[in-house]
Amino acid sequence: MADEPLPELNGATPLEYAQTPAMDAIARDGQSGTLLTLPDGFPTSSEVANMSVLGCDLPSEYCGRGPLEAAGRGLPLGPGDLAFRLNLTAQADGILTDYSGGHIDPEDARVAVQALNEAFGAEDIHFHTGVSYRTLLVLGGKRFSARVKTEKPDDHQGDRIDAFLPKSLEPVGQATADFLADLMRRAPEVLEPLPFNRKRKVEGLPLANGVWPWSGGKAGALKSLKSKYDISSAVISAVDVIVGLGRCLGMEVISVPGATGYIDTNFEGKAEAAIRALNHYDLVYLHLEAVDEVSHEGRLDEKIRAIENFDRRIIAPVLAAYAPNALNAVVLPDHPVPVKLRKHTRIPVPVAIRKVGWAPDGVLTYGETTCPRGQLGLMRGDDLMRRLFSSMKPD
Repeated sequence: MADEPLPELNGATPLEYAQTPAMDAIARDGQSGTLLTLPDGFPTSSEVANMSVLGCDLPSEYCGRGPLEAAGRGLPLGPGDLAFRLNLTAQADGILTDYSGGHIDPEDARVAVQALNEAFGAEDIHFHTGVSYRTLLVLGGKRFSARVKTEKPDDHQGDRIDAFLPKSLEPVGQATADFLADLMRRAPEVLEPLPFNRKRKVEGLPLANGVWPWSGGKAGALKSLKSKYDISSAVISAVDVIVGLGRCLGMEVISVPGATGYIDTNFEGKAEAAIRALNHYDLVYLHLEAVDEVSHEGRLDEKIRAIENFDRRIIAPVLAAYAPNALNAVVLPDHPVPVKLRKHTRIPVPVAIRKVGWAPDGVLTYGETTCPRGQLGLMRGDDLMRRLFSSMKPD
């Protein structure tokens, strides 16, 4: 949701330009600041950002995105298994044109994954469906290693694919890097002839004719929120990485029918689920993917609309369901995606907290310009979670 000032918005960011009375109310009635969610030394990825928001210790707990998404899908990983996030992508003339394969339909994604398993699968190589273009590759056995460097596909739209193929970090990772690079080169000959791609071509839609594996790793050992803060918690999200992170942190996963991870998601269903869950849990972590997706697409109008839908259809009804002295509320993006850059940046994100007993700090609206002036200042690491729950942490 966080962005940069845009001339076409008279110097405002999309968040500042959008009509967000509910988020503004949280800022006006509470205290504001910023949080660094993508510190140097870690990928500019959503799993890093959300681990930061939830107070994880990145140096000791970060395991890569793949294992978290496997947990989100309920896929058990053996001690030697590696899980990679695998995007179904669109490419033309060796150039990555769309990191999401045109937001491929789930049924088409299932067909693509089946074709990949038939062409490349083996006893120690398995492809799994996820949500739309977000699929998984699990490698087992002794011949594969996590010692490879991969790139995020949404950082390289418009770039030549062969310039950003996986590379080994040390000799033990060479076989894995070679396999992943060969997979990226050969996947188009398997995917492009599939019936759904022939149909997409006729309709003038991007072809889901490529793959991009990234952020692989083995299952890690994350400390539960219960053990760290002595709280009960639940997560509401449409995407596997957030669901998986929640499961690994011991959070209850609440599924919402019609939650898609895109701008057609079930906003009202998410709000209703949060309202019900707040009767049972100390923390309800409600995550919306829609704003991120349209930011990566560079669609300014849809970004503003998605922000306003988030405010009007999720935040406002949740706030309205409880008296102010019965509900603490926090709003923040997990990371910035400037709509002009179409990729993540490491700029600290704006945070507003309305907490019972806290005096307002004078910030009247929620946004990138106003929140840094607030009383909370620049937060890092687990600062946010400690401010919210330190009183509940056991001695």
